[in-house]
Amino acid sequence: NFVWLHSEVLTSAWTKENIHSGNIVFPSGLNLCVQRFHLLQDTFYIPLITFPFLALEKCLEEKTFPDWITCPCVPRDEFNLDVLQAFVELHEFADLNLVQALRQFLWSFRLPGEAQKIDRMMEAFASRYCGCNPGVFQSTDTCYVLSFAIIMLNTSLHNPNVRDKPPVERFISMNRGINEGGDLPEELLRNLFDSIKKEPFKIPEDDGNDLTHTFFNPDREGWLLKLGGRVKTWKRRWFILTDNCLYYFEYTTDKEPRGIIPLENLSIRDVDEPRKPNCFELYNPNHKGSLIKACKTEADGRVVEGNHTVYRISAPTTEEKEEWIKSIKASISRDPFYDMLATRKRRIANKK
Repeated sequence: NFVWLHSEVLTSAWTKENIHSGNIVFPSGLNLCVQRFHLLQDTFYIPLITFPFLALEKCLEEKTFPDWITCPCVPRDEFNLDVLQAFVELHEFADLNLVQALRQFLWSFRLPGEAQKIDRMMEAFASRYCGCNPGVFQSTDTCYVLSFAIIMLNTSLHNPNVRDKPPVERFISMNRGINEGGDLPEELLRNLFDSIKKEPFKIPEDDGNDLTHTFFNPDREGWLLKLGGRVKTWKRRWFILTDNCLYYFEYTTDKEPRGIIPLENLSIRDVDEPRKPNCFELYNPNHKGSLIKACKTEADGRVVEGNHTVYRISAPTTEEKEEWIKSIKASISRDPFYDMLATRKRRIANKK
């Protein structure tokens, strides 16, 4: 069936001509292709046809991978799962260690931000990896948990906003008991740790130097007033909330932020400020009076540590203040990796 599909549909002159001329695009082009080759009665082919369209139109670039799986050809949930299954089966993971397989998988798209979508994709990855490498893990749950642990390790080791770099002993400890109640070989875990430490995961079109892609789809953005740390003056800054960090810029056109405030371990509260209305504060509830870990860029280009025990910020209106507080609270509490990892570890523990 797949050989016929490839020779008669995907590489046919009609398909190539219409795709390259722009007459058909995804997803409407998928419907035309299905009708042209009389495939409407056999939805088995639909997921297999989808990916050549996506590849030709570069729909797997940036963060668009999860966004197009609403094609009306079949019921949405069934179509999502079928296309996702077809996608992971395009990857060959045989004889690759888990880090090598993750490098290949994560290079082919960008992980979405929604926990449910991440969970579905990593579930499919774990199933495919175990199918290609039988006997490596006791179950797909083990592969799933270790994959998430590796992704989090990559962030901890290579994100400049994370100050606490975990040693290999912590990585080994956090993965105890995940192999159906047993421990994975320590040598395996050390090798995976060393591989990530030497070379971080790469994502498509990420040169590692340009922060611009970080700000494409922020949770929230807008003009706010920020009270200075040493000099208590209010300055208007353009704020962007994304990836559990609050960035602020002097101008909306700036590529590099003037300051970065990681929201990890911080809380937010509404405050009364005699000089400014609509104020809220970021603070560390566990270390009151100590400086918040943050950084800013000086006028001469030097990057220095922030000088705030609290960040006091004023919004233009009461409504905007409430929206900012709501968005920041959601960002602080949102940690899909840890939540899903904890859920899967509980499932493994319950199997004992």
